[in-house]
Amino acid sequence: MTDTTTSPPASPRRRIPWDSLAVAPFIIFAVMFLFLPTLSLVGTAFTDRAGNFTFDNIGGLFSDQIVAAYWISIRISGASAILGALIGLAITLAIIRGRLPAPLRSAVMTFSGVASNFAGVPLAFAFIATLGRLGLVTIILRTVFGLDLYRSGFNLLSFWGLTLTYLYFQIPLMMLTIAPAVDGLKKEWNEAAQMLGASQWQFWRYVGLPILWPSFLGTLSLLFANAFGAIATAWALTGSNLNIVTVLLYNQIRGDALQNPGLGAALALGMIVITSLANVIYLVVANRAERWMK
Repeated sequence: MTDTTTSPPASPRRRIPWDSLAVAPFIIFAVMFLFLPTLSLVGTAFTDRAGNFTFDNIGGLFSDQIVAAYWISIRISGASAILGALIGLAITLAIIRGRLPAPLRSAVMTFSGVASNFAGVPLAFAFIATLGRLGLVTIILRTVFGLDLYRSGFNLLSFWGLTLTYLYFQIPLMMLTIAPAVDGLKKEWNEAAQMLGASQWQFWRYVGLPILWPSFLGTLSLLFANAFGAIATAWALTGSNLNIVTVLLYNQIRGDALQNPGLGAALALGMIVITSLANVIYLVVANRAERWMK
């Protein structure tokens, strides 16, 4: 008689998720240097000097001086983001749609990658040496062309001076971010528009710009967040001449007579809220723009 009983099927072997483990270093890094410091910051913002829970630090954010600091930071960040986005988009269109030779385009994009990360004290020194009162360009314009920048109203240590300095890294960042979207504009779309009798202006009005619009808005919010969190360039260039929020935060935590760690944490918490909002806008709009890239 044949034995008809069958052995139970072997349970599948559990495979070690090596792919998931590959992101473990990033998760550990994010927890140690992003989430835990943020939690500590939030706790300090709601704690007084004696360690008791309080809303005084959050209430301090609504004082006239701090509201003015946030407002001027928003204005500088907005101005540098808008100008950087417009100029960067124009240069990117000229490079990509103008069919710049590949080696020259590669060199420009490589330089953009370097310039977008050139900030802080070196950038401030470079602008002082170039456009300061005794800067090279200032002296050349005054002695050769008779144009005195500072008598005409320009001041490097002012709102527009800091905005101009920020443009040095905002424009290259815009070029790097918007280049894939400009590359995604298919040549066939332009050819189809021309076959239907559309002019170049009509192509850009009804096809090109609507497609680039989500990417432009997303990059604009990214540039805003990038400028809003900048501190080293502003501090090295203007010191305390401009009452922007990052300089005010630095004054609260550096340990001098103005030190108030609780208020400093509240200032940082406000910056996190604003930059997070800008980044959320960027992610939402970038996700919408990716549909055109597929």
